[in-house]
Order: sequence, then structure tokens, then C-alpha cells
Amino acid sequence: MIVRQLDDIIGTDRDVRAETGTWASRRLLLRKDNMGFSFHDTTIFAGTTTLIWYRNHLEAVYCVGGEGQLEVLETGEIIPIKDGTMYALSNHEKHHLTAFSDLRMICVFNPPLTGREDHDADGVYPLLED
Repeated sequence: MIVRQLDDIIGTDRDVRAETGTWASRRLLLRKDNMGFSFHDTTIFAGTTTLIWYRNHLEAVYCVGGEGQLEVLETGEIIPIKDGTMYALSNHEKHHLTAFSDLRMICVFNPPLTGREDHDADGVYPLLED
């Protein structure tokens, strides 16, 4: 069994911040935990927009606080995000995620992340080895 407290993650190598300064991700489960997915508690900071395109991963997200919107770049569709909203990027949708207030998001990735990933210029997380 794996048990972790968020307070024990903050300030460690599992507390990852985007080089752009738009988000902080507390990575509670990673590939090395051998669960087949990774599990994150992520904050998207108010007043920011992040380009995201998980070309190499599937992601499901559940918002547990804040408000914002997701814009699907291929279609222009705007999806409001607020506490209680879940979305799954089942087709690797390239999108902008904008936070009107701090968005607290619970995220699951497959394949699981190693913990060092950050978005590249295209919004992609690379496939990294442990």
C-alpha cells in the first residue's frame, strides 16, 4: 500500500513547477510507483493561460476548486471549468487552459509520468525514462 500526504510532497522533487510559472503539480504517484498511471494535485495559477497538447499521454482531470476555461484549439469550443467539472483528453486534444482564479485540478496520466515532465513549446510532455 502507498500512502502519501500532500504536505509531505510540497518542497520535494515531486513538487514540480512549470518553467513558465503557470502551474505547480504535486505528483503523488509516478511511474516508479508501479500503479500503471500517475496521479497529481495541480494548481493552475489565476490569470494564466497554458498551452497543452498531450500527444504522448492520455489525461483525465477533475476540478476541485476555482474557475477557468478550456479552449479546444482544433474546434474553437470553449468549455467552462469549475469545481465538480471532469474532462478527459481522450483524443489528445490540443488546448489552452485559462485560470480565472486558481484552479485546483486532480489529474491522472497514462502512461504514467516520471515526475520531471514540463510542457515544451508545443505544450507536449515528452516520454521520459526513469
